[in-house]
Amino acid sequence: MNRNIKIHCVNNGKTFEVPICSNLMDIYKATGLNMEYGPISAIVNNKEKSLVYECYKDKLVRFLDLTNPSALRTYTRTVLMILCKVVSDIFPDGRIIIENPVSKGIYCRLVIGRAITEDDIATIRTEMQKVIDANIPIERIECTTEEAIKLFEERGLMSKVKLLKSIKSVMSAYHKLGDYVDFYYGSLLPSTGMVNLYAIDSYYDGLLVRTPDPKNPSKLPNIIRQDKMFKLFKEHHERQEIFNISTIGDFNIACEQGFTSQLITVSEAIQEKKISLIADQIVARGNVKVILIAGPSSSGKTTFSKRLSVQLAVNGIIPIAISLDDYFVNREQTPKDEKGDYDFESLYALDLPFFNKQLQELIDGKEIEIPTYNFERGEREFKGKKIKMNENNILVLEGIHGLNPELTSQIPEENKFRVYVSALTSILLDEHNYIPTTDNRLLRRIIRDTKYRGCPAQETIRRWPSVRAGEDKWIFPYQENADAMFNSALLFELAVIRNQAIPALINVPENTPEYADAFRLFRFLLNIRSIEGKNLPPTSLLREFLGGSSFNY
Repeated sequence: MNRNIKIHCVNNGKTFEVPICSNLMDIYKATGLNMEYGPISAIVNNKEKSLVYECYKDKLVRFLDLTNPSALRTYTRTVLMILCKVVSDIFPDGRIIIENPVSKGIYCRLVIGRAITEDDIATIRTEMQKVIDANIPIERIECTTEEAIKLFEERGLMSKVKLLKSIKSVMSAYHKLGDYVDFYYGSLLPSTGMVNLYAIDSYYDGLLVRTPDPKNPSKLPNIIRQDKMFKLFKEHHERQEIFNISTIGDFNIACEQGFTSQLITVSEAIQEKKISLIADQIVARGNVKVILIAGPSSSGKTTFSKRLSVQLAVNGIIPIAISLDDYFVNREQTPKDEKGDYDFESLYALDLPFFNKQLQELIDGKEIEIPTYNFERGEREFKGKKIKMNENNILVLEGIHGLNPELTSQIPEENKFRVYVSALTSILLDEHNYIPTTDNRLLRRIIRDTKYRGCPAQETIRRWPSVRAGEDKWIFPYQENADAMFNSALLFELAVIRNQAIPALINVPENTPEYADAFRLFRFLLNIRSIEGKNLPPTSLLREFLGGSSFNY
């Protein structure tokens, strides 16, 4: 009987035989690969797997290093598990809540009955390094959900208990590190000794965990202070705790108890109040002539700008919308990216001098003829469309470059008001598993592209890395320039998105590279109780993606 199986390694294109039951780490050694920053995890038949995964049949394997987002998540989860173990050892009666990415790291809040000190942080660092130096194996153990619930109850991990009770699965799993048990959503490294670069820094009332920079995994990213972003996250976490809903388990239980309608009504009201307050800020400034709205893909900028316009109108201010797309340079003048393709997301794809000239003329009270960009011909055209600002008018510009000072360099600062919009997902899966904001936005974009652009989920997922690269270059460096920040994520939205996202994700073919992310997102959504979107108000920001909005797009 043949006790070998065939492995095709995508990294070097070679096929070879290994003994049946070989795990991925053994298989990596057999490939002869020498990855400088790996391996960290692997994609097996287009599904993410830990390096301890054992192969019993022929497989297609692609090993991942720290330059890959999936592998970096695996590495980071491992660092976080070590942190949680150490905090549990040092503060047996305390809690650590892993809340959100910020300032090039992940913010973790400590609840220990007092303020955390620098001595506490130093102790945590020392104990973490001891765990890493000991090279302790990390086990993933499958069991019945009933057993997992009992285990987590004994350890006081109640957010995990609530999640497991609410999803009602037959089987579950947990991770074991020495005498510490926990569960992390996704793969982990086989042992603690594989962690070789990380940092634990003091950050507000908690810690900031930093792991390698994917662009240069031999280094940690520098901390970039994002005080406004952190304040916005903090505001939403605190509000959710007032409602006793901070995790998906809390949310699922609230829905089971019949509070769905309340969750929708209150969440929508909170957003409307925030938009109203931003409008009041703008009016109070008195001399604002231009509102610049920026944010990453699928952040809901368009609906936000329309709802802000309504609130401005309530204050007697009549907005005039201008599209930055009409100020593209002619096609042949468009800058090109490193691949030689036109880079339409570049700031310099816009005719900045002409744009600033027209803005200044409008602010000065002059009538101008605004252009219309002909995308088929790649040329600017003038069709007699003229506008002029009166005393009660204000210009509203929405686009990815709105917070970049160079966009409106010739316009006086006192005449500008900048708003940053993003879907900052603040609800947690459980206290040790945060939900990436990028996943929230990707799910929104998948639904929108499928419904309105004839673009399947596979293509949206394929393009997502380049979209993210553009955001890193042209949006995120300027977000702290905002005069106001708006979180477009709704407490209940993943439960509504689930209904339209799952059918789109299921249609991604299993034999494509995009299947790995599609399957990951599909599995994640199964943790969330589904609710119908029919009760959403027609002005809801989610309508931009789901359909049924009272606004025209």
